[in-house]
This record gives sequence, C-alpha cells and structure tokens, in this order.
Amino acid sequence: MSVFALLWQRAARSVTSLWRALGLTWTSSRGWTSAAIVLTLLQGLTPVALLYLIGAMLDQVTAVILQGRTVNDIIGIVVLAGIVAFIDMALSVISGVVHEGQTLAVNEHVARLIHSKSIAVDLEYYEQSAYYDRLHRAQGEASYRPTAIISDLTAILRDTFTLIGVIGVLVSLNALTPLILFASAFPVVLVRLRFTQVLMDWYMQTSAIEREQAYYNYLLTAEYHAKEIRLFNLGALFAQRFDTLYARLRSGRMAIMWRRTIFELGTQGLGVIALFGAFLLTVGYALTGAITLGGLVIMFQGFQRAQGTLQSLLSSLAGLYESSVFLRDFYEFLGLEPLVKPPLQPQPIPQPLRTGIRFEDVSFQYARGTTPVLAGVNLTIQPGEVIALVGANGAGKSTLIKLLCRLYDPTAGRITIDGIDLRDFDVADLRAQISVLFQDYNEYQLSAWENIGLGDVTQERAAIERAAQASGAHEVITALPDGYDSRLGNWFGGQELSIGQWQKIALARAFLRRAQIVVLDEPTSSLDVLSEHEVFERFRQVVADRCAILISHRLSTIRLAQRIYVLDQQHIVESGTHDELMAQGGLYATLFNTQSQYYRADTPV
Repeated sequence: MSVFALLWQRAARSVTSLWRALGLTWTSSRGWTSAAIVLTLLQGLTPVALLYLIGAMLDQVTAVILQGRTVNDIIGIVVLAGIVAFIDMALSVISGVVHEGQTLAVNEHVARLIHSKSIAVDLEYYEQSAYYDRLHRAQGEASYRPTAIISDLTAILRDTFTLIGVIGVLVSLNALTPLILFASAFPVVLVRLRFTQVLMDWYMQTSAIEREQAYYNYLLTAEYHAKEIRLFNLGALFAQRFDTLYARLRSGRMAIMWRRTIFELGTQGLGVIALFGAFLLTVGYALTGAITLGGLVIMFQGFQRAQGTLQSLLSSLAGLYESSVFLRDFYEFLGLEPLVKPPLQPQPIPQPLRTGIRFEDVSFQYARGTTPVLAGVNLTIQPGEVIALVGANGAGKSTLIKLLCRLYDPTAGRITIDGIDLRDFDVADLRAQISVLFQDYNEYQLSAWENIGLGDVTQERAAIERAAQASGAHEVITALPDGYDSRLGNWFGGQELSIGQWQKIALARAFLRRAQIVVLDEPTSSLDVLSEHEVFERFRQVVADRCAILISHRLSTIRLAQRIYVLDQQHIVESGTHDELMAQGGLYATLFNTQSQYYRADTPV
C-alpha cells in the first residue's frame, strides 16, 4: 500500500471515529457540549490575539526609541494585552468545570449503554471467549476512554482555531513560512499514524492475555477464593503467573514505545531544523526592511506556536484514532443481537394454567459444544403437580430449566404452556411466571428485606416476611441487629451469614414471587436435616396450585414429588412415582439404594 493510500485510509478512519465520538458526546451531554464548543472557540482565538498584540507592543517600543514617541502610546496596547491574557486564563478555569461536567455525563451515558446491552444479551454469549475479549475492551476502558475522547475533541477544536489564526498571521508576513511548517510536520504525521496502528494491533492481540492476568488478580484478591488459596498455599503460584503475564505485556508495550521514540526523535529533529530555518529566512527579510522588528517576533513566535499547536493537534488526532478501538468494540458490543428472539405478536400467558407444561421431543446442544446435552426429551407438568428431576451431574437437569426459562431455545423440538409454544410468548412475561432458585444462587450485598424482595420488587414488607417464614429465613433475620434492615455480607460492613443461612434467604426470594411455575434446583443442599424437613413441609403449601419442579441429589427429598423423571445420557430413561421406580429396579432404585445404604442399621461400617 502506498504512503498516500495509507494516509487516506487512516484519515477515513479518523473521520469515522471523530463523527462517532461527536455523536456519542452530543447525545449524552448537549448542554455541556454546547458550552464546551463556545469556550473552545474563544480559547482558540485568544492566543492569536496575544501574538498580534505582542508584535504591536514591540513595534510601539521601537517607535518610542527611534522616533521619540511617548510611553503613553504603549499603555493602551499593554492594557489590552493584559485584558486578553486575563480572559484566556478565565476561559481555561471555566473550561475545567465544563470539561468535568461533560466527562461525568458521557461516562454515565456509556455505562448506561453497556449495562443495558449486558442485560439484553443471551447466556450463549457468555460461553464465547471472543465475547469476553470484546466486553473486556468495552467495559475495561469505559471508565476513561470517554474522558480521553472528550479531551481529544476539545484539543482538536481549540488547536484548529488557533492554527487557522496563526497561519493567517504568518501568511500576511511571509507566504513561504506555512509551507515550511507543513512540510516539517509531514514526517511526524506518518510516524504518529504508523505507531498508533501498531499499538492498536498489539492491544487487540493481547486482550486475552490481559483477561487472564485480571483473572489471576481476582483469584488473589477475592474473598471467594481466599480459603483454598491459603489452605493449598496457592498464593505464590498465582502471583508468579500474574507477574509472568504482566512482564510479557510490559515488555511488548515497551518495545513498541522504544521504537516509536527513535522515530519521533528523528522527526522532531526535522521540526527543529525547520523552525530555525524559518527564523533565518525571517531575519533576512527583517534586515532588508521588508518586515518590522515586531513582525520578526510575530513570525518567530507564530511559527513556534504553530508548530507546537500542529503537533498537539496531531497527538489529539492520534489519540482519537487510538480511541477508535474502544469505539469500534463499544459499538460492536452495542450491536449484539439477542439470540432468543421475541415474537412479533406475542400470545398472552394463560391465567391460570389449564393443561400445564409439555416438553415435546426436546433436544439441545450448546453452540460451542460437540455433543448434545439433551436428546428427544418428553415430559409433562400439570398445574398443582410437583415433579422431580433426578440424574448424575451433567445429565441435563439444569439445562431443562434454562430452556423452560427461555435462557436458550431448543435445538430441536418445542416446549409448550397450555399448548402454546414458549417462543410465542413475550420473554419478560414468560419469565415473570417462573420463580427459580438456581443451584448457584446469588448473595446480594444488600439489606435482608431487599435480598428477599428482589424476587418480586412489587411486593410489600408483609409478603417478604411471609416468604421468609416459609423458607426458614425469618428466624435468621430477626436475630440480626437491625432485623430485616440489616445489611447482609461483609463487602460494605454488613452481617455475614453461613452458607445454609444464605440458602434460606435465596429460597425466600424464590417463594416471594407469585409465579405459576416454581423451580428449585438443589434448594436444601446446605441445610441441616431438620431445616430441610421444615422447608419441604412449607413448600407443599407454597406450591399447592402451581407447577413445581424439584432438582436434588438428596433422594429422600424427591419422594414428595408426584412424578419423578430420571435423566441419563441426554435422555429420560425412567419416570413414575418413587414406589413405581423402586419396583422397576432400574437406575433410580440403584441411586436410591446406594445413597440410603449408609443409613441402614444392617450396613457394615
């Protein structure tokens, strides 16, 4: 690719980035941006006015010395120059306030857009490393890239106005000077654009390494991993891996920076030669009387200021071009489309359910998977019925629940509610009718009543307390210093709970929602035997008129289900009541007998 083609390509990308940055800034902060434009215009003109006034002062001083004029002739220009200098200083101070307000507004807007898209994308995206790389770049730089974009945009506008004004003054004195200026800047443009692209390419290539480095940092600093890291003495190992990745990133970036420095020293040297060459040219004009002493100073200082302004402008353009990486990833991230598509004309959810839920020859395979997770699954859940899903880890029990919640769509087959395909319902309306306690439930660092209330934010405190009583969490909460107003978790100085107590809180959250479908995935895995018994006694009352699904490895709790489905090798291999399955002597009977043998008195120790 030729130099001019490369410049044209870089210029086109810079224009695109500039346009996107302007649109992003204007959308998020119209008022602040309008004020910034006015201030930037004024800041761009005041240096030109000062330059002109300084030359005029020197000419007046020369007239006083050579022509015998009075000092009073200088006072007016000095006062005017002082006023302009004060205005320039005041504009700088006011611009700082405007810049801060504009930055805060843009940061808030960018964060809001990222959060909205993060909520909207499907779970399948979270299984793709490319998605994490893109999210890492978009989220990781969202805290400072908008600020950098605003700074670069402001500098570009200010420097452009200043450069136009200074060049106008230089042209009035000597038309050759601006040509020398731009000729000396041309190599600088090439070097800046080239190494901006090199840095961008390097940054794209090292996103995965940066994420891995951040992962080791998380392992070393997060409470979740603290016990195992100390117990197995893993701290030094993970710290060494973090240091190795950091050294790799540091050496790669520093190699690029040294190369850029060498090239920039050469181009800056050309700039110095051009500056003093222009000065000698101007001195020659002054000696012939073509320009005054003031014009000589204006020419020298103007060329110097124009050179610095042009370099600042190029740096801002390079920074904006570098920010185009963020903008590209940011807009690609915002452009992600949901894989679970909403229907064009959604059907209303039946109220109440009449025939219930049916899985009809449902198969599913994860996008990145090589084998099916489910194959030809058929099952039914009638209103008021409690069913249970049993099977080894990886048999597909939790995947069935994700399909029911339309976190994914089946690869084949369909799931219906009262004969209507789930894909014909509005996704939000469907999920509002399902209350789920996942095995990996969340522990929110909020108050106790908020932790439960998140199950249905429309419910009152009385309903929250009833849900807590049903799950056994009420006794835990009332023992806390501030009862339901106590903050849970230790991130913000709250009360830390045991695993079993957290599970009761999560169970109350699931019980709070008055949904027609209730799903409990390992709901009592961290509860003691007595608590488990109490929970399931209350559970019978909570789900009396709903479709309920239980998943548990404790087969003693599964016995309360009216029907049990046994999954193995992606298929449902058995179904029936506990007694029916025990009589069949199949997989369920084997699992139950294996688990229960240690409770029998005749089992040898």
